[in-house]
Amino acid sequence: MSSIEARLREAERHLADRDPVMRTLIERYGPCGLAAKRREPFQVLCASIISQQISSRAADTIQARIVAAFGERGRISAERLATAQIGALRACGLSQSKAKWLQFLGAQTASGALDFARLKRLDDEAAIELLDALPGIGRWTAEMFLIFALHRLDLFAMDDVGLRRGVDQLYGKGRKLSDRRTLSITRQWAPYRSVASWYLWRHADPVTQTWA
Repeated sequence: MSSIEARLREAERHLADRDPVMRTLIERYGPCGLAAKRREPFQVLCASIISQQISSRAADTIQARIVAAFGERGRISAERLATAQIGALRACGLSQSKAKWLQFLGAQTASGALDFARLKRLDDEAAIELLDALPGIGRWTAEMFLIFALHRLDLFAMDDVGLRRGVDQLYGKGRKLSDRRTLSITRQWAPYRSVASWYLWRHADPVTQTWA
């Protein structure tokens, strides 16, 4: 068992002991799958930009086109993105803004200005601040990146509609809970709020999730 898998098993025990609602979700959906897929940081950020405000099916189609046009060995190439023409990126189905954001991300990664090894060494808030400064990467996207690419286990994205809806349904009987009440609920999950979030996403959609 890898170290991340061992931490996930510990997280499940912690959540089940602290919260009967979480215990029910863990029993229903089984072991947390946050470590099920190995995700390269650059590829995760590209996918996050591509998928903003469109369906997962449309995002998959556009990403496949970008891989075909600007990829190597089935992955998007930072170097090729950095020198891509905006028109060629738009021909893949991207908006003007997304095309510029991807080109910039490729250039920053290819030049080393965006150093993922350094990013991994930062604490959660410092990493979010660095990513949030990039065009097309807001706080929510940065939080998703930390959870799914870096396996940070203690994040709860307050701006995630699915997570908030899940908390409202499971803890507020469908009522829209305030930020203060939501934070008081999620605080009991620390230091494994990302794992609790995974179960809330499964509750929202047990079959498919864009990130999870």
